[in-house]
Amino acid sequence: MASNLDIVFPLYPGVSYLDFMGPQAVFGLLPGARQIFASVGGQPIREGSLTLSPLARLEDVQRCDVLCVPGGPITHAVEDRVFMDALRRLASTARFVTSVCTGSLILGAAGLLENRRAACHWSAREQLSLFGAIPDAARVVRDGHVLTGGGVTAGIDFALTLVAELAGPVTAQSIQLLLEYAPAPPFNAGRPELASEEVLGRLPTVAAALGFDMAKEEAVVQRLGADYRRGSNPAA
Repeated sequence: MASNLDIVFPLYPGVSYLDFMGPQAVFGLLPGARQIFASVGGQPIREGSLTLSPLARLEDVQRCDVLCVPGGPITHAVEDRVFMDALRRLASTARFVTSVCTGSLILGAAGLLENRRAACHWSAREQLSLFGAIPDAARVVRDGHVLTGGGVTAGIDFALTLVAELAGPVTAQSIQLLLEYAPAPPFNAGRPELASEEVLGRLPTVAAALGFDMAKEEAVVQRLGADYRRGSNPAA
């Protein structure tokens, strides 16, 4: 059973709330767990009309047992040296280093996924290889002490997987039952190989409405990946 377990969510401008709200709902039911939501300078984090505040100062968080990096548009995160330095520092002593969605790209840019299998949102999964990681299409991937979840809703699967590791499968299943996590989506379009061409074609428009510029994000990751391979990663 978990005891005095510190779980840190490093947040940044642009982060997707759903990437960490699912896991925090699961971890909030884990006995002995304390969740810490932190940002650089303790700055409020906003998504749409919702603002999350107050937050801990990320640079003041001394340690954690679990580091969980959520995804979203990652430009602000990977170009913030204070954020990336804090990420590496916390990861260096964490029992588990984890991510949801494109949070794995942030881990990769921080140099934490070299030669490790990792999951990511399907639209950016292959970009993990730019940082020496091995893209894996599984919904939850474990490689040593690194656990990564796929896109957005995979965060709940990831969290339940980690709870089973920390406190046993019965505790994990009890939490799943309490949350009534029994997915039965109304459409079979949750992965690109299942979606129609019409749905795939509309995706950039839908993403843009959420403030997610897919082309811009890809360009940022490509640049960071090139710098990483040259050994001159500006995020380092």
